[in-house]
Amino acid sequence: MSARENLPASSRQLMTELQSTGLRLVDPRAGVASRRGGAGPSDHKAVIVDGVTIMVPVHTSTAWESPFVAGRPDAHGNSALMRDAIPIANISFPKAPRFYSMQTLDGVPYSHIATLHGADVLATTVLQTCIRYESRRKSCKFCAIGQSLAAGRTIARKTPEQLAEVARAAVLLDGVKHMVLTTGTPPTPDRGAHILCESAFAIKAAVNLPIQAQCEPPDDDRWFERMKASGVDTLGMHLEAVTPAVRERIMPGKATVPVSRYMQAFEAAVKVFGRGQVSTYILAGLGDSAQAIVDTARECIAIGVYPFVVPFVPISGTPLEDHPAPAPEFMRSVLAPIGAMLADAGMRSADIKAGCGKCGACSSLSSYEV
Repeated sequence: MSARENLPASSRQLMTELQSTGLRLVDPRAGVASRRGGAGPSDHKAVIVDGVTIMVPVHTSTAWESPFVAGRPDAHGNSALMRDAIPIANISFPKAPRFYSMQTLDGVPYSHIATLHGADVLATTVLQTCIRYESRRKSCKFCAIGQSLAAGRTIARKTPEQLAEVARAAVLLDGVKHMVLTTGTPPTPDRGAHILCESAFAIKAAVNLPIQAQCEPPDDDRWFERMKASGVDTLGMHLEAVTPAVRERIMPGKATVPVSRYMQAFEAAVKVFGRGQVSTYILAGLGDSAQAIVDTARECIAIGVYPFVVPFVPISGTPLEDHPAPAPEFMRSVLAPIGAMLADAGMRSADIKAGCGKCGACSSLSSYEV
């Protein structure tokens, strides 16, 4: 049983509440620097609760109003977590990785090429531009993929050689265990599968590191076999929202790829990568009902896809920055039945070879797999 599955109910509840309501920091400099903008867990900070690393919002409007405050860390890196000024637990923060202090021969900081997520996951957005993001009519209203690029904290296109160099350093210096390659969607029918293949091939030639690739369903299912042959171990194709009306309102461009196409792609991908090695990201709190999320998760699990359900985080600077985060009660009403379904199906996050579901830091879902 993993550390997450072995958590006491009180710690599981605390993690769910922190990820919904966020956290205020007395010392924002503690541990790994928090992330603003970009793809993935943005406006978050990694926090260790009961030995488990989770990503907690710290730069959102919800977090600024949070009842939770982290005190200044002591000499050992431990901090008192307070709710309404009452100490309730001890938490800590992962240390900044050593590879962040390095740069490539042409002067690009390693942290601009890939970043540490959770405790031991290296993550990168290979292509930091997206055909959806570049059009106001098509963009996903929750997305901040362009913010970190505009702020100069990353580069638009990470080459296979750069990714291989940083991945090798992260493994050797910081003990990174697996890697996530995501991408903005390019104007090509493969929807990014080609550049993910190039990237994975180069990384695997440099270091033995399990890799998850993430993209929209490509036009041709044969890309799944190509990705597997290139060194991709697990695949993520993210629904985000699950009902047509919410998808069309929140992500009008991406909604042109219907849920039915995702389900077809899931079935084809599971045949290549195996049961439990294909996943999808579902953002709870965008407007889908709890029942709709649970029903979609059930359909995914039946196919062999791990439904990684996470609380929506309203990111500053996006059209949804003032959209409320889901209440902890809503998250529990979703995570508890899905966790039970995953346990019954024998599809546990700990068995995923690489990626968001295995990391689990952005959701307390895995703690419900009991």
